[in-house]
Amino acid sequence: MKFTCERSILLKEITIAQEIILSKNVISILSNIYLEAHDDTLIIKSTDIKVNFETKVPVTVLEDGSTTVFGDKFLGILNNIPDGELEFIQTDGKISIKPSNKKVKFQLKSIASDKFPEFPVPGNDNFFELPVSDFKEMILQTVFAVSDDETRYFMNGVFCEKQENKLIMVGTDGRRLAYIAKEVGDGIKEFAGIIIPPKILNIISKRAGDEGLISISITDKTIFIKFGSYQLSSVLIEGQFPNYRRVIPESQLYSFTLNRFEMLDALKRVSLLVEQKSRRIYFGVSPEGISISSEESDIGNAKEEISCKYEGEAISIALNYRYIEEPFKVISGDEVSIHFSEPNRAITIKPVPDKDFFHIIMPMNVD
Repeated sequence: MKFTCERSILLKEITIAQEIILSKNVISILSNIYLEAHDDTLIIKSTDIKVNFETKVPVTVLEDGSTTVFGDKFLGILNNIPDGELEFIQTDGKISIKPSNKKVKFQLKSIASDKFPEFPVPGNDNFFELPVSDFKEMILQTVFAVSDDETRYFMNGVFCEKQENKLIMVGTDGRRLAYIAKEVGDGIKEFAGIIIPPKILNIISKRAGDEGLISISITDKTIFIKFGSYQLSSVLIEGQFPNYRRVIPESQLYSFTLNRFEMLDALKRVSLLVEQKSRRIYFGVSPEGISISSEESDIGNAKEEISCKYEGEAISIALNYRYIEEPFKVISGDEVSIHFSEPNRAITIKPVPDKDFFHIIMPMNVD
C-alpha cells in the first residue's frame, strides 16, 4: 500500500477514529486503526467492539492495499508533523510516514487488516432522516442526565422511541429526568423503544455539523447513523427502561421565572461552599426574589439573592446544585421557568417561552 495525503485532512479523521478506541494494548487489534487505500480514497475504521466508526478521505493512491496501525502513536505522529503532504508506504508488516518538507521518517509496526473485526451492515431501506441540528439538540438536552451507575445499566443510555408523529428521547438517573420530543411526520417506521449508549451520541454531538440531514437505522440490537462522510454504529443497551411517563407531573400549581445567566452565576459562586458528598443547595423563593445558599460543615457558608417573578407563599427547596446547573447550561434563551406543587415533590424546569423539552428534578430533604 502506498498513498499521499495532506496532513490536516488525515489528522481530523484519525482524531475521531482514536476517540472510539478504548484499548491501549499495543498488540491488540482493537488498539489499531484500519486503513484501506484504493481509487484515490482512504477508508478509515476503528472500533471498541460496541461502537464502530468508518469514514473516507480523498488521497492519491499509488498502490492499493490495506493494513492496521496502532492508533495512539499514529495520532501522536500526525499531531507533531508540520502541515503539508505526507507519504505513507506499507511493506513487510510496517508502515512508514514521511513528510515532503522535512527530513524525518517514522515507522510503525502494523497488524494485517484481515484480523480487524467485521462491522455489521444495515439494510439500506431501513434508514430515516432528520435535520442534524434537531438530532444534536435532542442529544444536548438529554445525554447529561444519563446514569453512570453500572448496576442500573438500563439507565446508562438515552431512551428513544417514536410516538405517533414524534421522536422522543429521555435521559434519567432516577433522581432527575430530561425529555425532548421532535415532530418527524410519517416518514419514520415504527420501532420498539431503544436505549442508546452515550458514547455514540457524544461523538455525533461533537463531530456533526449544524447543516443537512442525519440518517438513522435501528435494528433489534444495533443503531446505525450516517452523516457527511461518516458511518457509525453501536450496540444498543438491553434492558427495560423505566416508565418515564409516570414521573412527568400532570399539573403543577406554582411557578416562578428567573434569568438563566443570573442563576448560573449565582450557582457557580454559592457552590464553592457546598458539601461535596450531597451537593445540596437551598433555594428560598418568595415574591421578593430567590435566596440561594449553601453550607460546608466546619468551613463556612455562602448566600446570594437574585430576582424572580413569583406570586405565592414563601417556600424553601433543597436541590443537588449539579442537577439544576446542568439543565440551565443546555437551555438556550435568557429566561427559565420552574414549576412545582410542594417543596418535596418533583420540580419542572422549562425554557421561556415553552419549547419541545423540559427537565424534572426530585428535591432533597431540606434538613
